[in-house]
Amino acid sequence: MNKITLYGIKNCDTVKKARKWLDTNNIRHQFHDVRIDGLNLKMVENWLQTAGWETVLNKRGTTWRKLDLELQQQVGEHNVAELLLAHPAMIKRPVLDIDGTITIGFKADHYNEIFNS
Repeated sequence: MNKITLYGIKNCDTVKKARKWLDTNNIRHQFHDVRIDGLNLKMVENWLQTAGWETVLNKRGTTWRKLDLELQQQVGEHNVAELLLAHPAMIKRPVLDIDGTITIGFKADHYNEIFNS
């Protein structure tokens, strides 16, 4: 039995779609709200190493846009983990973890491929 954890923020529309897809397809999973349940450096570093920091960092959201431009320009592989820990809303959501295999974001077609292969 695979250990499946979906990381996100419960009121995020994309996370809601992913959770609904998992429930509709009877995929047993645990939901981990990154704001309520928290994050740790090991988790974030694993996601960054697996998916790449540019994939994990959500530059489209309001949290990123509210950052000082100088800070935005300084963000890179060397300091992004600390930024994401301080601002979990800047993590592209959801993060799907299946026994350590990480998928960032949600597209129904991609989830179909993952769970039907």
